[in-house]
Amino acid sequence: MRGPIAPPQVPLAASRAEVFADLVQDSVERLERRWPQLADIDFLVLEVPRLEGGGDQAAWTDDAVPLGGVIPSRDGRRARVVVYRRPVEIRTKGRDERAALVHEVVVEQVAELLGLTPETVDPRYGED
Repeated sequence: MRGPIAPPQVPLAASRAEVFADLVQDSVERLERRWPQLADIDFLVLEVPRLEGGGDQAAWTDDAVPLGGVIPSRDGRRARVVVYRRPVEIRTKGRDERAALVHEVVVEQVAELLGLTPETVDPRYGED
């Protein structure tokens, strides 16, 4: 048998990257109800964080690989929140656990960008 196992509209046909991007979008939509200004922020999914500087000197500031990051607005570019797919996937076992961690990362990054605590951004932060 050749061809796809399932038609494109069936969830089975979605790639892991597409499913992950949907989790990020779900989290953003959840937060936008409370924080409409999030519509002015771009939310991105990247596979892994880049090492700054390159070469042998490149290293993160601590022992942990970042799960997300913030790029403030400047030079007319919108602020961006980035969620790193592979580090999040490695730390989770199933879809529910992954969705919870994605939401936690999005909340933390939005809080950093807005200068608020994660609990202010989402009162249910840390309850999952």
